[in-house]
Amino acid sequence: MTRPITAGFDGTEESVAALGWAAREAVRRGLALRVVHAWRFQSIEAIAEAGPGEQAEWAREAVEQAAREIGERHRGLEVSVDVAEGGPVDTLVAAAVDAETLVLGSRGHGAVVGFLLGSVGQQVIVEAERPVVLVRAGDKPSTEVAGHEIVVGQQGEPEDSEAVLRFAFETAAARGATVRAVRAWTLPPLFAYSPTSLKLLDDAGGLEPYERKALATALQPWRERFPDVPVVEHVEMGSAGQVLLSVARRAQLMVVGRRARRTAVGARIGSVAHGVLHHSECPVAVVPPAS
Repeated sequence: MTRPITAGFDGTEESVAALGWAAREAVRRGLALRVVHAWRFQSIEAIAEAGPGEQAEWAREAVEQAAREIGERHRGLEVSVDVAEGGPVDTLVAAAVDAETLVLGSRGHGAVVGFLLGSVGQQVIVEAERPVVLVRAGDKPSTEVAGHEIVVGQQGEPEDSEAVLRFAFETAAARGATVRAVRAWTLPPLFAYSPTSLKLLDDAGGLEPYERKALATALQPWRERFPDVPVVEHVEMGSAGQVLLSVARRAQLMVVGRRARRTAVGARIGSVAHGVLHHSECPVAVVPPAS
């Protein structure tokens, strides 16, 4: 099944940027673009006299206008519109099921966490079955040029990062970009060492050579599958989030894996993904394990 690139659109500046990013990606990959809007009846006094049918029509007209404009900008791009009544989380999670990638707008960074780093965004990222890309309002096509890399975080064993590396290499291949694969490492506590792990470290020649070998092993099948994609292997001591952000200026897209969990106060994404989403200026793709 051929999946479209799907963009969530609500008329905000952030969602306009997300729609533009999604359209460019759809053109590069030869895919259709689907524009999704979650609509609910508004009972506020200013528009309460308009019934549900009229309000729904307003919403559809606004989304269709945005879709027409993006279609005129990218001649030949197949664009469809889906205005669904319901909450944003349920609508976007359902839209992701049939999407190659779900693209959403992300608000500013700093002390105040925006919509897509709040409860709604976290729930969408946690529950979506496909990769979710977060795009800021200031995103421009000029960032997607030669010299700007696809930066991807790799952790754990090769099978742990299969989905995130696949997404990074496929995106780089479509853009003619370099993949910078980042593996961060820290000194584990002494009690974490076992005879087996000590032997592996000894065979590798120490901690950093061990980490370099682990990254090279994880990348090997993707180098073979995408021989034309240049690869930079980046191994650095430090927390994963900090190391990824330290190379963010090189990136046209940051790609991280999803380690989601649910708590008594709601859905939570992993600390690495949360930190990168919160501070990275470039678009960030969050990839679930089995995407």
